Amino acid sequence: MNIHAFSLASVRLHALGSGALHWPDRDLLVVSDLHLGKSERMARRGGALLPPYETRDTLARLEADLQTTGAASVICLGDSFDDADAVLEEAERLWLTRLMANRDWTWVAGNHDPTPMDLGGAHLEDLVLPPLAFRHVASGTGNEVSGHYHPKARLAGTARPCFLVDGRHIIMPAYGTYTGGLWCSDPALTALMAPDAIAILTGARPIAVPMRPSAAAARGDGPPRRRA
Repeated sequence: MNIHAFSLASVRLHALGSGALHWPDRDLLVVSDLHLGKSERMARRGGALLPPYETRDTLARLEADLQTTGAASVICLGDSFDDADAVLEEAERLWLTRLMANRDWTWVAGNHDPTPMDLGGAHLEDLVLPPLAFRHVASGTGNEVSGHYHPKARLAGTARPCFLVDGRHIIMPAYGTYTGGLWCSDPALTALMAPDAIAILTGARPIAVPMRPSAAAARGDGPPRRRA
């Protein structure tokens, strides 16, 4: 499996190259910021017209992760839909319903989708599975897993979504196909994460690098050192 293994609060976790988080001992898969229906929302509000395939692409990757991990439980950490009026095509809705079938599925409320959608599963503000808490926006306290910020980092001139991890917090990358990102050097993120935080870049091979690169790396003198 395409993973980077690490621990938080003595919990063994796997960061998947897709941007999902796997907690193998609980058969749990966590994804954040799917933003399903973004192209439909932009067209509805008179924005740029985007090819309307992002929902299918996101669902295909989610299905692949569920098959690979065999996860029996799923947590979607908010902004699963691009707004409270998001519309899915009937085939997409049936696809999502099939993925949810026979799984313990939790929708955590986000700022884009604060109201429960007309779907099954549990709809919660946050979820605590000791010793970890799962919420959309990081509170900065306790051992928590959150999303919202869509962190991204650059490696070898290419921007990639990334997980941010320190001794108490994980900020998830956006899982959705049509999602932008916030550089991990942004003050909103550096204020939340400890100085020794790492960024786990998604992709064909997840790579962990310091969230705050050395001065030499920032100047482009060489690649950032990999963290063991």
